[in-house]
Amino acid sequence: MTTNTGVKSRSYKLTLGATYLLMGVLAVIFIFPIVFMFMSSLKPNLQLLQDSASIRAFLPVGDISLNNYREAFDRAPVGRFILNSVFVTSVTVVVGLLVNSLAGFAIAIPRWRGKSIVLGVIIATLIVPFETIAVPLLLIVSRLPNITAEGFKLGWINTYQVQIFPFIANAFTIFLFAQFFGALPYALVEAAKIDGASWWQIFTRVIAPISGPVYATAAILTFLPMWNQYLWPLMVVQSEEYRPVMVGLQYFFQLNVEWGEIMAFLSLITIPVLILFLSLQRSFIESIAASGIKG
Repeated sequence: MTTNTGVKSRSYKLTLGATYLLMGVLAVIFIFPIVFMFMSSLKPNLQLLQDSASIRAFLPVGDISLNNYREAFDRAPVGRFILNSVFVTSVTVVVGLLVNSLAGFAIAIPRWRGKSIVLGVIIATLIVPFETIAVPLLLIVSRLPNITAEGFKLGWINTYQVQIFPFIANAFTIFLFAQFFGALPYALVEAAKIDGASWWQIFTRVIAPISGPVYATAAILTFLPMWNQYLWPLMVVQSEEYRPVMVGLQYFFQLNVEWGEIMAFLSLITIPVLILFLSLQRSFIESIAASGIKG
């Protein structure tokens, strides 16, 4: 008996060690491009190209400085682009969490006929590529009324709201909330109803406070595509005042291409993504494990 237990213990340790080794190798592989980007942002253009053929590309060796960052800010209004993206992304995430969680709650918690059909229709919209509706959507927003400091005008082109409103409601996020809320014990809802709570009170005082993981997951899944938006801002924003970071990347491919400046710009716009993911990764994993994308 002792021998079998010892064999199982050694087998378990070997399996666990092999798993951690594999995970470590994969982590190194995935982190290499990020390390290369950050290291390259500190090197002059010629040294960057020379080091790219060796292990030096991943090491802080040679002529290291922050010149590329200073030159990137001189070449383009990088600060403005980052502020625009932060504003647009933050508003979309915050408003989207409220709207999509309410929609998911309405589908998952109250019992009413046809909610499975409604959820099916929402999920079906995921198969429609954004490129197919981009032009019709552009025609719609170009005719919407807009009140500006100069007065009333027609069209949302060159505004913040044209980058925000089309992406607040998201089919996958609604589905994610509906799955998570549906997996919660319904006894909590029944107890709240017995106490005389309204649906709004049930949502705000019972469901939302225990749903932190799914909110963190939805925040990440909303933040990433919004931060990386390129096609839609390129179509609807011509003014430098409202351009986000991905459209601003074009400035660095005009005239003389300096790869050090490009790497510096990419490093700056990668930092917010890393901070968000690292701060919410535990909740992200908990939400995926809890919802399980079950039917």
